Amino acid sequence: MTALSIVYQRVGELKKYEKNSRTHSAEQIKQIERSINEFGFTNPILVDENSEIIAGHGRLEAAKNLKLEMVPTITLEGLTQEQKKAYVIADNQLSLNAGWDFSILSEELNMLDDIGFDISLLGFGENELANLMDLSPNFDPATEDDQGKLDELDPKWVDCPHCGKEFDLRQHA
Repeated sequence: MTALSIVYQRVGELKKYEKNSRTHSAEQIKQIERSINEFGFTNPILVDENSEIIAGHGRLEAAKNLKLEMVPTITLEGLTQEQKKAYVIADNQLSLNAGWDFSILSEELNMLDDIGFDISLLGFGENELANLMDLSPNFDPATEDDQGKLDELDPKWVDCPHCGKEFDLRQHA
């Protein structure tokens, strides 16, 4: 196994993989830009020997928006075409398969917020952050708005197995 090394390449020399199935919204690219501004370009773009991107299309778009001339890359050498195609997908999907320890996450989010760190940089939406930071169970009774008016439910039609007639269960309970 060869050692991986980071090489800075010109943004204009990198080629997008045309069949990349992962999409990046403008909002997500902005999040990546903000992350690069706060933490630096900490996750190199993975390329093949021809500077075609295997992983890091979103980071490349963010770098272009930030008008960066050079970005860190790691060249993955010796992969077959099939392995490259598979890794483009696997790199994105494998990270989605991870979970969270919500108790620890909530604790960390609250600590960062308490010290004044801009937690909007973390990639969570505003409502999601609010929910994650307050994990205490809510035992308040539900309101009519939460569950609807029980006396105005839609009919529940069933067929009698004996006579075949159709009945509304609400009226024959």
